[in-house]
Amino acid sequence: MKKYTIFLLASLLFVFSGCDDKFLNVAPDVALNEEKVFADPVMAAQFADNAYSFLPDDYLRFNEGNGVAQASDEAVGIDVTNPMLYTLAKGLYHDHSAYTALAVNDISGIYDRCYAGIRIVNKMLSKIDEVKWKPEQNPQGIKGEMYYLRAFMYFELIKRFGGVVLIDKAYTAFEDIDLPRNTYEECVSFILADIAQAVTLLPIEQDAANYGRPTIGAARALKSRTLLYAASQLHNPENDAAKWKAAADAAKEVMNMNQYTLHPKYEEIVSPSGNGTIDEYILIKIKAPRSFNWAIQAVMSPGSGGRIGTYNPTQNHVDLYEMSNGLPITDPKSGYNPNDPYKNRDPRFYANILYNDAPWQGRKMQMWDGGADYSSTSSAYTATRYYGKKLWPEVYQTPGTQSAFVNFIFFRYGEILLNYAEAQNEAAGPDATVYDAINQIRKRAGMPELPTGLTKDQMRARIYNERAVELAFEDNRWYDIMRWKKGKELVAQKMYAMNVVKNSDGSFTYTKVPLAESFQRVYEDHMHLYPIPRNEIQKSKKLVQNPGW
Repeated sequence: MKKYTIFLLASLLFVFSGCDDKFLNVAPDVALNEEKVFADPVMAAQFADNAYSFLPDDYLRFNEGNGVAQASDEAVGIDVTNPMLYTLAKGLYHDHSAYTALAVNDISGIYDRCYAGIRIVNKMLSKIDEVKWKPEQNPQGIKGEMYYLRAFMYFELIKRFGGVVLIDKAYTAFEDIDLPRNTYEECVSFILADIAQAVTLLPIEQDAANYGRPTIGAARALKSRTLLYAASQLHNPENDAAKWKAAADAAKEVMNMNQYTLHPKYEEIVSPSGNGTIDEYILIKIKAPRSFNWAIQAVMSPGSGGRIGTYNPTQNHVDLYEMSNGLPITDPKSGYNPNDPYKNRDPRFYANILYNDAPWQGRKMQMWDGGADYSSTSSAYTATRYYGKKLWPEVYQTPGTQSAFVNFIFFRYGEILLNYAEAQNEAAGPDATVYDAINQIRKRAGMPELPTGLTKDQMRARIYNERAVELAFEDNRWYDIMRWKKGKELVAQKMYAMNVVKNSDGSFTYTKVPLAESFQRVYEDHMHLYPIPRNEIQKSKKLVQNPGW
């Protein structure tokens, strides 16, 4: 992918945020209406761009605005009294979804936003052929973007809720829009049809001025993810191998483009040096350089000016990182030393996690406090003795003028390789292509190749772990757990911290300790899907709630 000096598409979208009614709801003396908007090709293009503002496009979204960590990646937010975090952790999803003021909570916020964006897309598609476009404009490209965005937003809905209501046209104010839910399979077919349309209309690459808009590669990456989810246990309980093969083939389509490569430095995945783009990116949202906003405060320690460092990886997550020899820490041959637990670990551990005595910003991290066990209290700076390094560029030290890119990754090539390996292993077993895909990622990380002779079950376990480590904190893990139906095993397991005591001789004593009950989570089988928001059920005669809710 070409390197560009970044022009951020989102700069336009801040001007035209909100639903399409808001776009038309301007000052009375302007008196815009639908006819005037679509009679002006510039305004019509701006109307189309407005759909982008409804995409979920940032990290730490489970409680945007308060800087509290999302409940995925085996990480916790220390502010256990925060109602949104508490209700999600304790499985009170209906209560969680009632907090709509922050707009991006992961249940009702996403439900509302996606349908608002879909409404814009449907309106644009209904009007696009009527607009008198200027010669320099690209209406076919705009149409391709609309099909892509609709497919993306429907995928975001079905990965949370299962089958949802499919709306494929712009309804008038007087039409009946109380419609029943479509099946999950019908939704997948609809998404794939939109992706197929998008592929015929989108370019291979966007030019510098349009960087951040979807491409053919982005559409195919969305297809890969959609079919991977459709083949997974939650939606494929009979384990139909044909669904896994379709998912593997979709990932292969991206791989066969020969357009994307793994970036040589894993530690730069989210915050690359230079101008913010790397060849691994398929589609990202390049955020404006952040100067100490809520997301950075959420992951920073108080000593560096953060609020209370509320994004704390647990010991459960840390234990997923293998030793540098490729063996899990539970293997007696691994060389793991519980008295020196951070030595000789997978290099991605050092890229993703800040731990006791880690060098950082010209000093060493201090995760000890006179021997007191504060991992069980909610007033401590870190609930677990860890911070999330991946989302914390080292330039951020104290409030001031520091800035850095923290890109939101929609799709990157590393995920495609993982998608292929998982799907191909389920479809055909751990053949040479599965090993090759995983070993490419491990080689980039500085890890040895997987041992040969793994069974399908053993390979599956290694792939699951590889996804947890490689994609850590990139907004994938929570949904992987849901689609694998592993919530009771991984989310509801006892969560641990590392208690650290500094001894009189300067050495440290490490003790794995359980977090307080307030940090422990509830997860039942019906939580593999979110509940349809109550307000939607209450205003409809046809919507049927997900089982268990």
